[in-house]
Amino acid sequence: MIRALALSLALFSAALPASAQENGRTEPPGEQIVAGLSRDNIGITASFDGSQILIYGAVKREAPEPKGDQLSVIVTLEGPLGPITIRRKSREFGIWVNTSSVGVAAAPSYYAVATTGPLKEILDPKVDVQQRISIPLAMRAFSGPLQVQDTRPFTEAMVRIREQQGLYKLETGGVHLVDDTLFRADFDLPANLTEGSYKTRIFLLRGGMLVDQYQSSIEVQKVGLERWLYTLAHQQATLYGLLSLALAVFAGWAAAAIFRFVR
Repeated sequence: MIRALALSLALFSAALPASAQENGRTEPPGEQIVAGLSRDNIGITASFDGSQILIYGAVKREAPEPKGDQLSVIVTLEGPLGPITIRRKSREFGIWVNTSSVGVAAAPSYYAVATTGPLKEILDPKVDVQQRISIPLAMRAFSGPLQVQDTRPFTEAMVRIREQQGLYKLETGGVHLVDDTLFRADFDLPANLTEGSYKTRIFLLRGGMLVDQYQSSIEVQKVGLERWLYTLAHQQATLYGLLSLALAVFAGWAAAAIFRFVR
């Protein structure tokens, strides 16, 4: 009986490493992202003409770098989400009218992607769908019943318009990777930024598959007189209207007085 029990324990001990390996517990330590931002807030003033954000970091390893698949890094910067309606105009009886539309429940007001290489070569499509990395997938579900069978022309038109406005960007090679350890990405932000929290994400990949990711945020908000007027208009609309009326009356009176003085 004792000998049988000892034999069973020996067999269990011999099988334990194989079971642990099947469950993934004996795999070597992976790679982790250690990152930072050049600034975590941006103030919008009357003279604001854009800004620049530097996102930098390193790959932390507990073991020698894995061989085989190439290391890739993708960095995204996403502005506040908001609903948007995309309309198509058609010429009907000589008049341009809206004939169809598609509503997007949440589209980023700003979205930029920087990569170490072509997105199709370094990112597996399944990972893209799961993490919503590429620009077309950054938009969330459609809102309301769809009036068209194919929504791609509408979303492509919206992306094209926002690319022309500098709000959507794909910068292949925008992430500089040094010795497969240090990386940095520079983002030039336009002047027409929407106020709110901007989410930055960093993805570490090998062979198109996700190894690790990092997330942080940047606050963009009006400051100074612009902030005071914005708060006044939204929280005390009546007072804001009276002040606007008084300012208009004063400006009219001052213009008339200057005109009489000149004459």
